[in-house]
Amino acid sequence: MSVEPRFDELVHAPQRLRIVAMLDPVGGLDFGVLRDALDVSDSVLSKHLKVLQDAGYATVAKVRRAGHVWTTVALTRDGRRAYAGHVAALREIVATPDPEPPDA
Repeated sequence: MSVEPRFDELVHAPQRLRIVAMLDPVGGLDFGVLRDALDVSDSVLSKHLKVLQDAGYATVAKVRRAGHVWTTVALTRDGRRAYAGHVAALREIVATPDPEPPDA
């Protein structure tokens, strides 16, 4: 699958970039695991997830198991595409050669 490089301001925000990078290789993560790995509060993580959800990049689902409610966060297909395109754009940026210095 070919990925079109596309810089995505929404994904580029540092915490959101970390979130999508953690979610991309897995089917989904528990909210608490994600929160602890990012070392952020519930409210900070919720705020960033809301932005990703509103863009159609992530889903948040609550599941009741064994008397406990688990909140699972996952990337959508659009979220995976946006992340892959953003990473490709960043790779293009860092691969761009520096211009030749002017003759002194």
